[in-house]
Order: sequence, then C-alpha cells, then structure tokens
Amino acid sequence: MPGNLREGRLAVAATLELTLPSQISALGTLEQAIEKFAGEQDWPPQLLFQMQLAVEELASNVIRHGFGEDGHEFDVWLRSSPESVTIEIVDAAQPYNPLTQAPAPDVEASLDERQIGGLGVLLVRDVADDMQYSREGGKNRLVIVKRRA
Repeated sequence: MPGNLREGRLAVAATLELTLPSQISALGTLEQAIEKFAGEQDWPPQLLFQMQLAVEELASNVIRHGFGEDGHEFDVWLRSSPESVTIEIVDAAQPYNPLTQAPAPDVEASLDERQIGGLGVLLVRDVADDMQYSREGGKNRLVIVKRRA
C-alpha cells in the first residue's frame, strides 16, 4: 500500500469524484460533498474555505459560461494527500483556457467603474499554488493544486 509514515500512521491520498449537472442548483450538492470530504481528511478550516471558494467559482463558470443550464454534465475530482489538495474540473464545453482567456479585472478602478465579473479567476489564482489547463479529447481540463502547510 503506497504512503508515507507520518506521526505513527500511514498517510495515503483520498479521492472524491463527482459528476454534476450543469445547473446552478448543483453548487449546493458540490459544497456539501466537499465539506464532508474535508472533514474526513482533517482539512483545517482555512483550507476548506479556500477549496470551496475555488471549486464553486470554477464550477459556476462552467455552468454559466461553458454550457448554460441545458442538460450537460461536468466532472469534479478532488484528491487530498498530506502534502497537497488537487482539484480537477473537466467539461465538454467550448474550448476555454481561463489562465489565458479570462479578462484581467481592473482592481484599481472604483467600485462604480468596475466591470461585473472577472474577479473569480483572480481569486482562484491567489488561492492556488499551481494551475494548469489543457484541452484533451474534446474536453477542457483545469487542474488546481494547493500545497498543505
């Protein structure tokens, strides 16, 4: 069995795999599943908050901008190990790389002058230690890694 001996116990990675409908109502299901998974993996509250923020933002972008609410599905995988948490979101929507195509928000503008939207990807970038995008087999694949302290 793979793993590292830490604090007298075998440390292994755990995975949560979800297939969700492209509906805003699925975000509640996603939030509850992440909360339960985080509890099982002993995530500290700040890590849970950061991962929920990242997943909710990215999943809502897939739903709102990738598909719309019209009967599609997308996949979310979370992998938790003692070293890191990895989020992977896969969808078959139009090709879209949020790392290069998301407009950069003007964070210097006043609230009255700012465009609506655009802060989500910036927030996810701030939370993540690594982000990678690829288009494979007609699907968008976004991977976010957060190292655990």
